[in-house]
Amino acid sequence: MTSDVLVVGAGPAGAWAAYRLARAGARVTILDPSHPREKPCGGGVTGRAMGVVAEVLPQLPPAVVVTHASFQHLDGMHPDDRNMDGRHLEGDEGRRDGVHLDPSVARMSLPAHGLSPASALAVFSRRDFDGALLDAALDAGARLVPQRVVDVAVTPAGVEARTARDRHRGAWLLGADGATSVVRRRLAAPFTRAQLSVATGFFVHGASSTAIAIAVRADPPGYLWSFPRPDHLAVGIGAPADCGVSARRLRAVTRDWLGATGLAPGARLERYGWPIPSLAAPDLDRERPAGGRWMLLGDAAGLVDPLTREGLYFALRSGEWAAEALAREPAGGGRRYEAHLRDEVYPELARAARRCQGFFDAPFLGLLIEAVARSPRIADVLVDLIAGRQPYRGLRRRLLKTREWGYAWRLARLRLGRSAH
Repeated sequence: MTSDVLVVGAGPAGAWAAYRLARAGARVTILDPSHPREKPCGGGVTGRAMGVVAEVLPQLPPAVVVTHASFQHLDGMHPDDRNMDGRHLEGDEGRRDGVHLDPSVARMSLPAHGLSPASALAVFSRRDFDGALLDAALDAGARLVPQRVVDVAVTPAGVEARTARDRHRGAWLLGADGATSVVRRRLAAPFTRAQLSVATGFFVHGASSTAIAIAVRADPPGYLWSFPRPDHLAVGIGAPADCGVSARRLRAVTRDWLGATGLAPGARLERYGWPIPSLAAPDLDRERPAGGRWMLLGDAAGLVDPLTREGLYFALRSGEWAAEALAREPAGGGRRYEAHLRDEVYPELARAARRCQGFFDAPFLGLLIEAVARSPRIADVLVDLIAGRQPYRGLRRRLLKTREWGYAWRLARLRLGRSAH
């Protein structure tokens, strides 16, 4: 069977592209052997991401509405200097300060889904959230083939995706198959180790909450998180893949933090790990996200904030833009899609990448958490940054507008405002 569009990957980017294409009348085949599945990430869905999928909100599963966030700076020890049996060691504690996500801070208004205007962030089971998007695509007329794509090619007649059992042909190919994308490897270039972060941690079964917890640290450079899903916590740590710390040691850091914070004593831990694209600004200049008959979406295109490592919003928008490009200009869809990314996504990701430089230095992190603790206005800025309401463009200006002159100027001068426009 020949399709108009082959979509490799049924995560949010692929499912949303398939939904929009099928609604427009295209014959769409989705190839993915494992979705929907519980993705090893925080699971937070920002207000702007929810806005993209607003038309299918009634189909989305129940969510945990986050009401409180705590931020902590860990003085940190290199994992080489800690016990590997998960015991908390002296010296790994840091100051923890909380922020209530009240209506003055949180402005995500989604009452149709049971989320109040006081909701800064909603956290879903990713199996259920991704499944709802995939169901919407199938209901719209897309076809799912539960097979793993092992190779792809652009041919004189169109495109081809090969599985262990079949060959599927189409006019266009959308690669939405994540950081290890086979579409990217065959038609563009794989990510290098320096272009990846590693995220690892645990699903903590039998515990949940209405609060998120974030702890930033300088060694290894990155942050830990705990996000409450409906029936478990997703707890983990993200760090550059080339920072010299193994996934095993990162999990030991995470286990230590779980023990020190008392987030879920005695809970059952299920280990996870996965790579996340984290492109530097020069990498974005060299990116090739589309060709004559193919496009890369979401993580496969490197569309992840390298500082917060949030990529769901960009995944959904990339799926939407790919569908629009093919509907409006089939012959030049790749050029139109790439223009969207270069105009609307790459500048923001480049600003985030520049702020990564030095962000995890201990002096800056200490000042940031102190500012959050003592200034509700600066806390509002940080929460809005995490929730996707505050772009990096204009961040220094907003910090200065808090009138917390001492903190705002020092933070802006140190890191957050560097290269801001």
